[in-house]
Amino acid sequence: MMFDPTIYDNLKVGFENHLYDLDNLDELISITDRKDQLEMAHMSREFTLQFCLRDCPEVTGEIVLSTSLEELATEILEIPGGQAGCRLRLRFGMMIKEPEIQCPAISSVLQQSWPEQRRVQHIHYIFEEQPATYDVTTEVHFDRSVNEDQMGDIPDLCEHMVNVLNELLQLHN
Repeated sequence: MMFDPTIYDNLKVGFENHLYDLDNLDELISITDRKDQLEMAHMSREFTLQFCLRDCPEVTGEIVLSTSLEELATEILEIPGGQAGCRLRLRFGMMIKEPEIQCPAISSVLQQSWPEQRRVQHIHYIFEEQPATYDVTTEVHFDRSVNEDQMGDIPDLCEHMVNVLNELLQLHN
């Protein structure tokens, strides 16, 4: 019997192929981290591929693809009326010095890029210390299931993320 890849597997490979091409062939980005995790307690999977612009590690972008046991089971068992697919988030990270000014500017860049999607911004610092810099992570949530129908969108999405990294780098400097 042959292995039939899931929607999650197919999308993961699609993102990997395109992002590694932007790294190795086009030399626009550098892949800085990769995770492919199986959560045994919930039987869910999550794939994360982090990158930055070539020679500009100050701002990072990440593709976060996840799927639940329910979504996997619906697909594998071909449950009628079930919702097979994955969840997609885009994550951007950078260190900033002026959160009152830079956080709204970051939010504005992502609002212009993905106006229909929910955005969440997190600021991290050590409370006891007077922070000189703040670690800001901003996520763009696609609050719907994605599947192979969106496979053709991967190149445009990845290249759009590269453009957003360029805009965020301008805010960082």
